Amino acid sequence: MPESQRWKLPIGSCETNLVYECAADPRLGVLLILAHGAGGHMEHRSIVDLACTIRAAGIDVVRFNFPYRAAGKGPPDRMPKLIECYAAIVAAARERIRPKTLLIGGHSMGGRVASMLAADGCECDGLILLSYPLHPPRRPDRLRKAHLPDIKQPVLCLNGTRDALCTRELMDAIVAELADNWTLHWLEGADHGYQVLKRSGRTTGEILSEIGATCAGWIKHIVRAGDEPAGPRYNRV
Repeated sequence: MPESQRWKLPIGSCETNLVYECAADPRLGVLLILAHGAGGHMEHRSIVDLACTIRAAGIDVVRFNFPYRAAGKGPPDRMPKLIECYAAIVAAARERIRPKTLLIGGHSMGGRVASMLAADGCECDGLILLSYPLHPPRRPDRLRKAHLPDIKQPVLCLNGTRDALCTRELMDAIVAELADNWTLHWLEGADHGYQVLKRSGRTTGEILSEIGATCAGWIKHIVRAGDEPAGPRYNRV
């Protein structure tokens, strides 16, 4: 595969577009399919920045648009259509790129779609969930957690401590009840978009560097687990 490639993909009666970008050091043979959030798209600055960070960690990345974004529309599609699209992207990536290790995930809604796809039995080697939206803003009573125990693959979940869509105490309690395939990493001072307050003394660049380092360390466990008869336990961070 070339270092970067774009193509279009039919999704039922719709069509979407995606881009494959090779890692800075692609020797691992690991590919992450990275989905955007509800208000974003595959060329949104936050998604591009996350993709660059993850590629610097040695992971190839596929970015794509959900059908509503490919059509230039605003409100997200219903969850079944989002899942259908994501499943088609996974199938296309397997056929065209043939990675040794396939990860799925995304930012906010994109990560939620990936998690539901994995819970439904999608064949992948792990998930990277960036700013998982545990609940709507100011609605911690509406938890999006029912399907999480059905995910059997290793999961890396990175949320900011100021994320209005993921109350830390609630997420900690939920992950404590899940199997040891979950790794939860908190990014101190970051909000849902990984922005930080000036008074925190941190920068968004530092948050992205932390994300990259965390992903790189976690990936070593994933790759090693695939080469051994019995993989390691995944401890929460």
